[in-house]
Amino acid sequence: MIPITNKEYNLFKKYIHSHYGIYLKDEKKALVMGRLQRILVEKGFKDFTEYYNYIISDKSGEASKILINKITTNHTFFMREVEHFYFFKNQVLPYLLNVVKDKDLRIWSAGCSSGEEPYTLSMIIDEFLGKEKIWWDTKILATDISSQVLGEAIKGVYSSDEIASLPYSWKLNYFEKIDDENFVIKNKIKNEVIFRKFNLMESIFPFKRNFHVIFCRNVMIYFDFKTRKELIDKFYNALEYGGYLFIGHSESINKYETSFKYVMPSVYRKV
Repeated sequence: MIPITNKEYNLFKKYIHSHYGIYLKDEKKALVMGRLQRILVEKGFKDFTEYYNYIISDKSGEASKILINKITTNHTFFMREVEHFYFFKNQVLPYLLNVVKDKDLRIWSAGCSSGEEPYTLSMIIDEFLGKEKIWWDTKILATDISSQVLGEAIKGVYSSDEIASLPYSWKLNYFEKIDDENFVIKNKIKNEVIFRKFNLMESIFPFKRNFHVIFCRNVMIYFDFKTRKELIDKFYNALEYGGYLFIGHSESINKYETSFKYVMPSVYRKV
């Protein structure tokens, strides 16, 4: 195994933080070294300095794309932090049906990983609206920094174990069986989610209209305090008044440093 020196690790730490907002702690050094070994071997680099120089000199962006795919942890599953989905169905959707007069429902799943979160939201909306759905624009924007997991999300293929926690009616109405072990999301749901690669570190979000709901769960745990605060401010500016922000249960927003109103654990509102 090709070792990574402290100097080399600090170069990668600084690069990843400045470009993607991810703060790598010192104890992640061995993990990073292991995840990047295959690239060094395949490219014939003698050490991590050569690899780093290759990344910063690559004008195509392909090298940095591969790097972030290797570094990021994309762990999610259907109905993760299920209380959020109950609140979304029982509180948020009834509210939005009353206030969104143009029937254009704008929801963003930021850090969507392999797609379970936005697909779940789309299934909830489909079930909630029923026959009324034809009158609504309910497409969900789902973004992630990793092109690798976005590819998996777009395919929409999940194992029987991965969808085990879902209601039977959802499995029946929203999934098609591929073989004994795998299922694919039906087009009626798949076509409702727009997947895009997006870096949350963009200084200005390029969206023409504000969102009614933003889900960004278990993403900010990888950021330092300054980066988290800046992102929360950008989320606030990207929401309609009365809109909701959902974050992970292990995350929180300091009420003295934000304009968001606390609603319940890991749920905030723009007022």
